[in-house]
Amino acid sequence: MDWQTSEETVPTAFVTEGTVRALGAPPVTGAWRDGDHLGNRLFAQLGDLPLDSGETLPRARLAYETWGTPNADMSNAVLVIHSLTADSHVVGSAGPGHPTAGWWGGVVGEGLGIDTSRWFVVCANTLGGCQGSTGPSSVTANGREWGSRFPYLTIRDQTRALKKLAEALGIERWAGVVGGSAAGMSALEYAVMYPDEVERLALLATCGVTSADQISLNSVQIEAIRMDPLFSSGDFYEQDDGPYRGLALARRLALLSYRSPAEFNDRFDRAWQSEISPLGAGGRFAVESYLDFHGNKFTRRFDANSYITLVEAMNSHDVTRDRGSFADVVRSVTARSLVVGIDSDRLFPLAQQVALAEHLPHHVGGRDAHVMSSPFGHDAFLIADVEVGELLRQLFDA
Repeated sequence: MDWQTSEETVPTAFVTEGTVRALGAPPVTGAWRDGDHLGNRLFAQLGDLPLDSGETLPRARLAYETWGTPNADMSNAVLVIHSLTADSHVVGSAGPGHPTAGWWGGVVGEGLGIDTSRWFVVCANTLGGCQGSTGPSSVTANGREWGSRFPYLTIRDQTRALKKLAEALGIERWAGVVGGSAAGMSALEYAVMYPDEVERLALLATCGVTSADQISLNSVQIEAIRMDPLFSSGDFYEQDDGPYRGLALARRLALLSYRSPAEFNDRFDRAWQSEISPLGAGGRFAVESYLDFHGNKFTRRFDANSYITLVEAMNSHDVTRDRGSFADVVRSVTARSLVVGIDSDRLFPLAQQVALAEHLPHHVGGRDAHVMSSPFGHDAFLIADVEVGELLRQLFDA
């Protein structure tokens, strides 16, 4: 869970009134739709996908992008999984089809941590997402969006979709699977479900089991969307206005856990947004305006139903479910692994990464997770490109 666009993965800053006005009116959904500019998207047709719920998702597809050149035997393929609200556009400029620049351009690229002159990098928009992969905003065979009819997904469902993508691309074994935050859940599941098909595994600011505290934060965000009168139980696509207020509020709630208290306090303190006092005169504190702006901005590139679908999938995450003890399940991973935690992370506390590193049998730090010291909280793995890139370089050079 994170900010997920290049202009957002920077230290917080004041938002001007002119910037707020430039947003304009929000759309019914910020989803990419068939007929929109393709950008750099490619598509893999997965066929009918059986789900943990017992349902089957028909004619599923994943939108994906690639960087670098594959070997003849595809042995240099690396899977980068995006976090909760990002998409397949890891690297590249903003432009038609891609409203924002790549979200990890300082880590993936020639000469960088994941060096695309050596590795063939693949990233897919997560199943259930809204940037080209099958999700609630996708149009079904009857010509209508899935909406409220879209089935419940688990992290394991999303991981099986990634496995089918590998099969479609002819990749028998990933040279590496990389994921941070919610993406780390799928990365871990991939290494557990298909241990012989992952050579290296990088887990950043993530966990093996979603905690009650994390579920509680997620539940409030989901309810914020569902309480919007324009949500219409998920069937809002033909309306003039969508549930942008609820989606923006969900995002604002989430942002509170992505950064550290110290950063907010240092950046904003009790500053006013304008000369109008927030002490009863109708003005606002600068931090209020900042959260409001980024919540509203988020509605321009995301879909309310997808947000619920992906957050509920996060809630499903439990690597031990129907498998055994945490230690035994994690020890089944055969990949050479790297676990990175952040000392100021209040969303995925450091103890969750420590537990993973303790039991991964081929962890590069022995039994100790690598701890990043950062004032930026959970989002540090998207901000500290140099440190993260060097850690990944060490993993991939081995």
